[in-house]
Amino acid sequence: MANPALPRPAMPGPQPVEETKVTSVPAPPAAPLLRASGGEIPDRIFKGAMTACGLAVLGMLVLIVYELLSGSRLSWHAFGFGFFAASDWDPVNEHFGALPFIFGTLVSSILALIIAVPLAVGVAVFTTEMCPKALRGPLSFFVELLAAIPSVIYGLWAIFVLVPLLGQHVQPFLKRTLGWTTLFDGPPLGYSMLAAGIILAIMIIPIISAITREVLLVVPQHQREAVLALGATRWEMIRIGVLRNARAGIVGGIILGLGRALGETMAVTMVIGNNPQIARSLFAPGYTMASVMANEFSEATGDVYISSLIEIGLALFLVTIIVNALAQLLVWTVTRGQPARGNA
Repeated sequence: MANPALPRPAMPGPQPVEETKVTSVPAPPAAPLLRASGGEIPDRIFKGAMTACGLAVLGMLVLIVYELLSGSRLSWHAFGFGFFAASDWDPVNEHFGALPFIFGTLVSSILALIIAVPLAVGVAVFTTEMCPKALRGPLSFFVELLAAIPSVIYGLWAIFVLVPLLGQHVQPFLKRTLGWTTLFDGPPLGYSMLAAGIILAIMIIPIISAITREVLLVVPQHQREAVLALGATRWEMIRIGVLRNARAGIVGGIILGLGRALGETMAVTMVIGNNPQIARSLFAPGYTMASVMANEFSEATGDVYISSLIEIGLALFLVTIIVNALAQLLVWTVTRGQPARGNA
């Protein structure tokens, strides 16, 4: 007998779901990083301080020029522009001329650059491109340490080591081999323009080398790799891929070294011989503008004498300006008016 059909259970249908309303709560306004209230006064103070710093440099320059012009007034009235072309230096008769000192300053500085620039650039190239990593740091440190040595220490070293070496060995050899050029003629006394140029070269090598090394490190590595990939040798890579792109910075380092050489006083005074003459031979003693001021300013008695020394300071100032202007022209010629870039 078939079972009777079971009743179908009652299944509840879908019940409506109550909607949940989300109410947005407004976020509190964010506090500004810089409050506008009272910000104008510190901003004005900062602007005024920075403007004063910029004008202070110009003010110092104006004061220096004013003091040089006012202090050299008597010399200007007595000698005029002929002071820079005259070669007499006679404090007894009050006849003064700055040409021997200008000549000595320029010759010693140019001689220092001739000696220092190849050595400084060579040291910079070696430390950045060829030196083992273990020696790179110590070598750079010892080269930069030369810049921290006081100039009087250089002068003492030159008196006891450099001058005897030049007088006994170097100058006689140069006289025998290159005396026919008249640049290495005369008695080998040691105290000479050559000694001043060498000691200046030793003093400016760390300046030029440090700046050149930093400029070479800025040159991108892919510049070197690209030149090597074209089949260039290591020397060609350094000459084309590195030095050519860093030439503007190298010239800037040379300018700084030249500025140091032009104004150096103590070390040059101790080895140059201090004789106001214009001689063709590098063995002859000479005089620089900084040296004559350091030697004779404290002993000057007459007003015209003191004014002439101050005018020599003005001449040194003008020579520095002219040299820097020519150096800037050289930088523009090298870069063709384009700013120096690391990836050139």
